Amino acid sequence: MPDPHSALGTVAPEGPPDTGTRVPAAEPPPGAGRSRRLAAGVLTAGLARGAGLLAPVLLIPICLSRLGAERYGLWMAVLALTGMAAFADLGLGAGLMTKLAPCYASGDTARARGYVSTAYAVLTAVAVVLCALLWSLAWLVPWTSLFNVTGVVDPAQTRAVVLICLTSFLVNIPLALVVRVQYAYQQVGESNLWQGAGALATVPLVLLVAWLGLPAVAVVAAASAGPLLANLTNSVWVYGRRMPGLRPAIGAVDCRLGAALIRLGGMFFLVTVLTGLSTNMDNLIITHTLGPQSVTAYAVPARLALLLGALVTMLNLPLWSANGDALARGDLPWIRRTVRRMVALSLLATVPPAIGLVVAGDLLFAAWLPVPLDGNRWLLGGLALWFLLIGSFSALMMVQNAAGVVRPQMVGLIAYVAVAAVAKWHAVEAYGIAAIPFVGTAVYALTVLPAGLYGYRRTLARYDSPRPASPSAGHAVEQGSAATGIRQERRSRP
Repeated sequence: MPDPHSALGTVAPEGPPDTGTRVPAAEPPPGAGRSRRLAAGVLTAGLARGAGLLAPVLLIPICLSRLGAERYGLWMAVLALTGMAAFADLGLGAGLMTKLAPCYASGDTARARGYVSTAYAVLTAVAVVLCALLWSLAWLVPWTSLFNVTGVVDPAQTRAVVLICLTSFLVNIPLALVVRVQYAYQQVGESNLWQGAGALATVPLVLLVAWLGLPAVAVVAAASAGPLLANLTNSVWVYGRRMPGLRPAIGAVDCRLGAALIRLGGMFFLVTVLTGLSTNMDNLIITHTLGPQSVTAYAVPARLALLLGALVTMLNLPLWSANGDALARGDLPWIRRTVRRMVALSLLATVPPAIGLVVAGDLLFAAWLPVPLDGNRWLLGGLALWFLLIGSFSALMMVQNAAGVVRPQMVGLIAYVAVAAVAKWHAVEAYGIAAIPFVGTAVYALTVLPAGLYGYRRTLARYDSPRPASPSAGHAVEQGSAATGIRQERRSRP
């Protein structure tokens, strides 16, 4: 099996014939290998994960016909709740990816295994405890009242949908850590293929359930099973064959490393909570103001528009680990150059489909869905504008994430959630669901965007300083150690 750190080594090109005088081998540009890995990750993200993200959208007609508008709206509201509960991993997934980047740069496999093992131990315990609480208290919670479907959806079916979605979500908390490990070790292409396979696996599962005529809640179960199976199989492959040196083990759990990971993860935890609230509040606001049928009218076009946001995320997420590697090596010019290119690429990738959604979205819904929807062009235009704004600045956020600089994002998101929740509630009552994305776009531009720009500049200034200050959770110290080791290694080469 190839060494996962072999990409860090410099391979000297073949030189001229030996004439008795040793000719020093020329090294490639510092960021050349990193750029190639990034390009490969972006390409596979667009091809593999793009197809995988399209699969749930293609299944919307089957799901709508099997569930009906009310139960489908309930399902989307529960999924919104799981999106808000994305903080259940305590920010350790994001913190792990940030901490592993300098380990990858320096080749410190022992330290990396300590971080990986500690993260798995903590999140497995969290998932077990939360699953036990969920199943113990599920029969005591008035789910129909919570989701405003009393008299519309049977209480037993409501509880079944909630248990299926929340249990799948909790089980996937530790399983999804393998994706963070792959990204940190710049195996983005492989990770994207596995995630795409998980999404595509839902298609035959849902079709089989529909063909067998199983109960409607079985559709929800089938749609939830694909990602779980993919992450489980991916974990077996990564820790069994691809990178056995990082295989989690109880003996490798390190309390000292765990404390540093939890401190940094705590910051990401708050950002994840706020991000989940900001992106998933819409369905809950609509269901409590206009009812579950209006959630369906909003959630279906929003899910199509979400593909634009997911596409931008796929394009920019590989930057997280690549930026961590570049910061550890002091390669700030590569970061600045790459961020500019990724912002341009994000816009080029999302503008054409956004225009297509606005121009032809209503015709698509009319010809495609079994349940008629109001193809409101204002709603479609607002959704496209919202995801274009978010996508345009994702690359800047990835630089801050790689450095563990989290506070600017946190401040901006706190302001956004506080203002947007009130503004959207009143906007829905006054103007309907079409007002939601426009309100979100305006508030985001006034709160999160300025904070993100400040955080990006602060991060680069910190690492551009001769004696940089320590970022959150001592991450700069770890990066500085990695960078020092790399510089010493280079000086020792003949």
